[in-house]
Amino acid sequence: MLYLSYIFRIFVLLLLIFPAKIHAQQINIKEEYAVTLQQLTGALMKRQLGSTADSGAIQCAFCNVLHTRAAEAMYPFAVMYGIKKDKHYLAAAKATANWLMRQQQTDGSWKETPEEWTGTTTDQLLMMLLTFDKIAATFTVNEKNAWTTSMRKAADYLYVVMKPEFASINYVATSTATLAKAGLFFKEKTFIDKARMLAHRTVSKMDEDGFINGEGGRSHKNKYGVDLGYDMEMSLWGLGLYARLTHDTLVDGYVKKALKNHLYFIYPDGSLDASWGIRSNKWTGYGSATSDGCQVLFSLYADEDKRYASASFRNLEFLRKNIIDGLVGYGLQHAALFKTPACIYPSFAKAKNIAMAYELETKAIRDKADLPADATGWLKLFPTLDVVEIRTKNFMATITGYRYKDPAGTKGKYMYRPTGGAVSHLWMSDHGFLQASSPTVYTRPEPMSFPEAPGVICLTPRIEYTDSVGYFTNLYEFDSRLSIDSSLQQYRVTVSGELKDKDQLAGGVAYRMEQLFGDQFYQKSIQLTWHDAGATVKIIEPFIHFDGMRFEKKDNRTVIIQMAGKKLELQITSGNASWIMGKDADKYWTPYPALKAYPLELEMKRGISGFTDTVTYRISLL
Repeated sequence: MLYLSYIFRIFVLLLLIFPAKIHAQQINIKEEYAVTLQQLTGALMKRQLGSTADSGAIQCAFCNVLHTRAAEAMYPFAVMYGIKKDKHYLAAAKATANWLMRQQQTDGSWKETPEEWTGTTTDQLLMMLLTFDKIAATFTVNEKNAWTTSMRKAADYLYVVMKPEFASINYVATSTATLAKAGLFFKEKTFIDKARMLAHRTVSKMDEDGFINGEGGRSHKNKYGVDLGYDMEMSLWGLGLYARLTHDTLVDGYVKKALKNHLYFIYPDGSLDASWGIRSNKWTGYGSATSDGCQVLFSLYADEDKRYASASFRNLEFLRKNIIDGLVGYGLQHAALFKTPACIYPSFAKAKNIAMAYELETKAIRDKADLPADATGWLKLFPTLDVVEIRTKNFMATITGYRYKDPAGTKGKYMYRPTGGAVSHLWMSDHGFLQASSPTVYTRPEPMSFPEAPGVICLTPRIEYTDSVGYFTNLYEFDSRLSIDSSLQQYRVTVSGELKDKDQLAGGVAYRMEQLFGDQFYQKSIQLTWHDAGATVKIIEPFIHFDGMRFEKKDNRTVIIQMAGKKLELQITSGNASWIMGKDADKYWTPYPALKAYPLELEMKRGISGFTDTVTYRISLL
């Protein structure tokens, strides 16, 4: 009896312990979506206008305008109504939709106020169609007729205008889902046929690695160029939802293949690495500021691979770090950099995405799984992009030599992204962002989306010089030669090129940069060759400056960086150079991602008797 009693006690103890262990290895994914959705919709509802001419609109204090796209919040409101059964959400959804319908143009489109662009009609129509499904049972006859008339006009407009010649590829991809949904709703085969044509044109633009071209400037009639943020947060989920609605297995197969490669760009902390793409001027860390989000994509394919739910949740946790008073900011340090409430754009975009993810998720509970970024000791080159991902025990980095060139040149808005072998994202375990990219020159190509930030200096690590001819940097080298090597658990990326100006003209200084990663260190060796120019060249290394960090100059060749629980040594190991600390530090910040940095600088001068010089420096964990 004593033996049986002992066995019973062990059995009871295991029952108590084992569920806890299982719970620790699982995610209540739908509950997590609902928690964040409630937070975002609550903040948006507080900003909804009441009994005025613009009743139902959502006020943006940051922009001081009424964004028509904010009306897409009708769907998050409707989903929250389904979750909470609170009629305040239902009233908010209807009021938002009524305001949107009053803004509709005679041709069926909506302008993306305060601008004139009408391609976002696809986003607004899709949200109306999905919202109709959620709340139609509450409609009066007049409400049903008003919604149906408005949606039909918008679908007819998209049917006529939407194609790659009209819009960037993310709008085309979204429209595949929108027109497929409209075709099913209106029992209109022509809409579904158009959706299929657009979907097949979109996947035809995928490169061999699964990245979609079509976000940049026009080459003749169509666009080229890849952006990771818009791929993951717009295009792929649009195609995936279309495929599910129409049972198009060809498109579904392309999305599945692409997603496996895109997964590498979710960092261990959940940040989405859109640092290098052609629309990286809107990169925030959690994604892009005006695209929807990756949760809907991962939910669509969560049954295919258990890593997808983990990636979705990891990114959701990172997104939460950017929420201030219920609104999503432009990055981790938004509150420190901006004194006004955040623009509502990222909030309604991410809320819409989370609402779709909640509805498309087939299971309440998902198992946790390691992501590619959780494994250590690898280097991966994406040859169609000339982009490299590296992961060691303590570091993860993105190095970009992405070659896309906007045919519009300096007049285009896609030629100020990092390239030329730059580190566009450097993460350290138990710390987070160590370095990050920002536009080489901050411009405001879309005044609505880009806040004023006069005088800010680029955060991307770089080589540069200025002389009487102009400004030259590796960040303008869109023809660099990149190679990789891995041996003895060290990972080497070598890049060669010319320091160029914004017009792609070389100024007379070449560079060869070798970047070496180990478990405990990251090292750069930079060789400069002065062909013609005799300018003094600067090497700039900005480090993201979080509260509590300290930068101390131990000697001319050594800087100590202290942060919570970590200490780094940045040491020049060879070469005739010394560190310059904090020059123009107050200007090293950027709206996207909303971060500030502390700059360290080296100067290299052409020798009297020679035309080459090399400096090597190493960042080591102490």
